[in-house]
Amino acid sequence: MTMNTAPADLYRHGLKLLLDKDIAAWTDLWDDKGVFEFPFAPDGWPKRLEGKAAIADYMRGYPDHIDLHDFPHVEIHQTTAEPTIVVEMRAVGRLVETGNPYDMTYIAVVTVEDGRITRYRDYWNPLVVLQDAASDFPRRSR
Repeated sequence: MTMNTAPADLYRHGLKLLLDKDIAAWTDLWDDKGVFEFPFAPDGWPKRLEGKAAIADYMRGYPDHIDLHDFPHVEIHQTTAEPTIVVEMRAVGRLVETGNPYDMTYIAVVTVEDGRITRYRDYWNPLVVLQDAASDFPRRSR
């Protein structure tokens, strides 16, 4: 991806990397000072990750916990603040440890500057994962 990549194109590329389980390449889409926020995170789970290194550490084991199969619905809305998009999407797959289905709807507010993600607010429903107590992925924080 080039420095002139539109936020929607960068985001779609990131979804492909997640499906390919290429977490290192997905992390490379981030600015060194990027901020990843989880406004609905329950107590004991990270609410904010600051910097590419923290984001990479958090995401490193993602494919070991959630095996994503598809994003059957992705709708990207351009905001009046040009570098920011709002994404409505659904992810499906399975929880690796239990084999249970994973089906999550997200709303994300993502800001991209100079071809890198600088801020990502991930609005997801933690109750979906809390129902499967064996999945501890979102709780990891360092």
